[in-house]
Amino acid sequence: MITQSDPAGSVTLIAGGVALLVVLVSRSWRVARNLVTIVHEAGHGLAAVLVGRRLQGIKLHSDTSGVTVSRGKPEGPGMAFTALAGYAAPGLLGLLFATLLGGNLVTLVLALTALLLLGVLVMVRNTYGVFAVVASAVLLGLVALVAPTGVQAACVYLLTWFLLFGGVRPVIELQIKRRRGQARDSDADQLGRLTGVPASLWVLVLGVLAAGCLLAGGLWLIEPAVK
Repeated sequence: MITQSDPAGSVTLIAGGVALLVVLVSRSWRVARNLVTIVHEAGHGLAAVLVGRRLQGIKLHSDTSGVTVSRGKPEGPGMAFTALAGYAAPGLLGLLFATLLGGNLVTLVLALTALLLLGVLVMVRNTYGVFAVVASAVLLGLVALVAPTGVQAACVYLLTWFLLFGGVRPVIELQIKRRRGQARDSDADQLGRLTGVPASLWVLVLGVLAAGCLLAGGLWLIEPAVK
């Protein structure tokens, strides 16, 4: 496996700051959230396949919502795991990327991102979804094939930080919508119906998981910069 030398600590920290701004600023978040939705729906899809469900398709919408359709038993642990995987996916993927970057495996992160986009593209069943995935793939291709090594590393750190921060905001948004009486068919509500555990507790579980991934992944990314 090809490794790259450690990026300057300032690059790591700057990438984190930029990613945080992208997530916090509403205008940039509305665009960048499409990537979080891709990862969210990929999480549902992968979980469905892992528990033996039949994945039928994924749709991504211009309002950054999405839906993954699978066939199988409509209840039980497998269905609950599938429902849980969506909101968990961005943070967990960011944590995986952070651990890989701890070993300077920038190329592997790019390769895994390409595989994720390819897998989603095969299962997308609407025009906007194809556009969103292809646009993401084009940006990834430009970084991988054209950008110098240093720029590649900076972009991968930015992506990783974005997934870590971007895994937290959707959970907060979900709770806000639920408090307003909206999103009553959310993943958390589905988990509530499947398990008998209140949906509000599932939102808390998702929030703790996202925050835990951010904390652990952030430590992996920051450690080389503060040595």
